[in-house]
Amino acid sequence: MSYKDGMSALNLEMSKRVPRTEYSVHCHWELVKKVTGIDVDNSKSQEIHQKAISAFLKAWNFDIFWATYIHAGIFGELRTKMGHAEYATGGVDYSPEVSCPFKSPEEVLDFDPWQAYGKIDKAKIAKEFENHNNSQKLLYPDTVTMTGIYDTCISGLIDIFGFEMMLLGAGTDIARFGEMTNRYCSWIQQYFDALAQADVPVVMVHDDIVWTSGPFLPPDWFRKYVFPNYKKFMEPLKSSGKKILFTSDGDYTAFLDDVVSCGADGVVMEPSTDMKYFAEKYGKTHSFVGNADTRVLLYGTKEEIRSEVQRCMDIGKKCPGFIMAVGNHIPSNTPIENALYYNEVYEELSKR
Repeated sequence: MSYKDGMSALNLEMSKRVPRTEYSVHCHWELVKKVTGIDVDNSKSQEIHQKAISAFLKAWNFDIFWATYIHAGIFGELRTKMGHAEYATGGVDYSPEVSCPFKSPEEVLDFDPWQAYGKIDKAKIAKEFENHNNSQKLLYPDTVTMTGIYDTCISGLIDIFGFEMMLLGAGTDIARFGEMTNRYCSWIQQYFDALAQADVPVVMVHDDIVWTSGPFLPPDWFRKYVFPNYKKFMEPLKSSGKKILFTSDGDYTAFLDDVVSCGADGVVMEPSTDMKYFAEKYGKTHSFVGNADTRVLLYGTKEEIRSEVQRCMDIGKKCPGFIMAVGNHIPSNTPIENALYYNEVYEELSKR
């Protein structure tokens, strides 16, 4: 667990070991209990949860902790509820609640977020960003922490309209859908301006711009309406000296060049995105995080787990900005013995 190694990767300085991060695994309570010896499960207090998480991050040598601060809550009640499948231990995150306040594609195309949500107090939000990051620094003092924005553009539209109504709007009139996207981006820009004002060194920009199979709208549409706005989002962040990491689920190989050109210093990718392509083109100039396949940990043999970690190391180990991670989370149904073996192999192969 090393703040130094995490920052070395973000600063493109070759450390003695490949740093790492993971997602969700710190709430795999059976695994956390096994690793830390702390008796923890869903019934325990937040204080015990946090104690166990902190101990787990230290035991598993987390160098970076992925986080964002701005989520769907900024939309209040004027957003779609899409329900939630069971994912967390004990299914505590399951929700059958489904509702959408938008009844037609025309309502999507006419939507004005300025009218719906109004202006924000940028100074207040900047302080909230700082408080969010500082609270993590207190919990994980030896780890690079961050704050950031989850609902950057497409993720924001998904949270507002839901997938079905969003795609109906795009399919009805893709140009008007682009104009509405521009209106959303002009509104969310307020949060990026506030983030630029905040005294935080590392920020996360998250946006799920693709599916596992790739873009769900024509690539030219993204290049006309999404990436020009990304540049506007990232310019004040760059000017304030922050390191910018970008995350998207799915296969965004087709857009890696676009994301880099918008100003991202590093990217976080799932296994469906071509990490080898990124490493060969940007491995000396940008950091990148990923991208072992969680399905190998779920269902694979020890030989397959070792092979998957080796694949990632063969791609990234020679690059100063490479950060190891299972690219699509380690969920709570991952067999403990597989997770432990994955960590064992990581520790072995991480030495440069």
